[in-house]
Amino acid sequence: MVQADDLVEYGFRRVIITITAVMCALLEIVDTTIVNVALTNMRGSLGATLTDVAWVITAYAIANVIVIPMTSWLSQQFGRRNYFAVSIIIFTTASFLCGNATNIWELVAFRFIQGLGGGALLVTAQTIITESYPVAKRGMAQAIYGMGVIVGPTLGPPLGGYIVDHASWPFIFYINIPLGIIATILTLTFVRSPKYGEKLKANQVDWWGIFFLAAFVGSLQFVLEHGQQDDWFNEPLIVILSITSLFGLLAFIWRELTYKHPIVNLGVLKDGNLRIGIVMCFILGFGLYSSTLVIPIYTQSILGWTATDAGLLLIPGSITTAILMPFVGKMIQKGVPQGYMVGVGFLVFFVFTFWMRNIMTIDTGVEHFFWPLILRGIGLGLLFVPITALSLSTLQGKSIGEGAAFTGMFRQLGGSFGVAIVTTFITRFSQKHRVDLIPHLDGTRLEVQQRIEVLQRGFMSKGFSANEALKKAYQVLDFSVLKQSTVLSYMDIFMYLGILFLCCIPIIFLIKRGKTKINPADAMH
Repeated sequence: MVQADDLVEYGFRRVIITITAVMCALLEIVDTTIVNVALTNMRGSLGATLTDVAWVITAYAIANVIVIPMTSWLSQQFGRRNYFAVSIIIFTTASFLCGNATNIWELVAFRFIQGLGGGALLVTAQTIITESYPVAKRGMAQAIYGMGVIVGPTLGPPLGGYIVDHASWPFIFYINIPLGIIATILTLTFVRSPKYGEKLKANQVDWWGIFFLAAFVGSLQFVLEHGQQDDWFNEPLIVILSITSLFGLLAFIWRELTYKHPIVNLGVLKDGNLRIGIVMCFILGFGLYSSTLVIPIYTQSILGWTATDAGLLLIPGSITTAILMPFVGKMIQKGVPQGYMVGVGFLVFFVFTFWMRNIMTIDTGVEHFFWPLILRGIGLGLLFVPITALSLSTLQGKSIGEGAAFTGMFRQLGGSFGVAIVTTFITRFSQKHRVDLIPHLDGTRLEVQQRIEVLQRGFMSKGFSANEALKKAYQVLDFSVLKQSTVLSYMDIFMYLGILFLCCIPIIFLIKRGKTKINPADAMH
């Protein structure tokens, strides 16, 4: 047995391993969001509908969520270094194939394969970084990894926007190839594998567990991604998949508790802190992904910004998070209780959401966003490292990697739930506000008549007939009502997100203190 302590690296080797692991985590995360900006271009060149092209994101997310819980087990089966290297190769090859796809379904299939490779990069990179640092410096290791994880989603859109504006969409995939090749070589040269237990024979592998897991998570992810556009439970497919997901979950739990070699060890969930931690990871994913979704949509559809500008807006906040993380790592090492930091983080997030709610109008300037988004960066910095550290604070040995897989999976699922719920509520709230606003446009009121007259005259001066000009004047009013109702719905979203974060603060009182000074992650597989 190679003990975990033997994996600690020093000096040059540790620097190289850290860079390799962060680079791989970044590749995976940037690829989740870089595509969002290019969807319109893909639709044009591949001749796909909006529903079809959304599958480019869905396929990747489904593959990610299926693979993440299995990473700990796969690392033990094949040896961590080999598994990590193969994942990078799968990811890089799939990136090349994505760029060469000739129709939308080819692209979706390659994105799924890319997601299977990519899901492994996240959790395994975390493990490798953590185990390369001595126990006393684990807080710092978490912070370095966290910088990659938080900065990644915000680098995606501006980078994607820049590439799409200056080259063509396949290059958002080709950009992974040189980085993937470098990462593979560095992994095979420098990364070492621990030995945890023996390999299983093919007939001992928990095939049913894998099948039930894929059925449960895959169906759930599909329902979340496509629920709103398919009108939720009025669509038979959504109903069937929801039932599949529920039965998949029950069968999966039964199988893992009764089988001798389970693919996911549910026993780790007996740990109270891990249970609280995965709930918090879920909420963190919910807030992180849903606010990352709303802000670009709002700036592009209401304020008329370009994709690149909308992406760049989020960067100062990410830099704030990245600067803050090492300090948070230091504070954990000095024994500042994580619960307090998480509580303050939730409070900061609450202030951010209410501030955003108050600055939203149909013509908010860029200068109004700066401080709220810096505040969001501070909140994320205070939440990410302490939550991950806290989840694993009372686990030991092999179960730490298994716990880490749960935190990763729940953060992703939280994001999917967040995006699904937010897109649904934007639509519902917009309809409600529209109904509330229409009565104010009463044709008998003087200001309404004057406004229509001014608009009509404006159109007539451009050469339209009186009737056409009147029709256009009504369209302009209709559009402004639509804009107002959409902005009001975004304001509601931020208010409810704020309330959600405020309600989470009491959870921190359920935390048990770790027996030792907490080392944020003993081995994140």
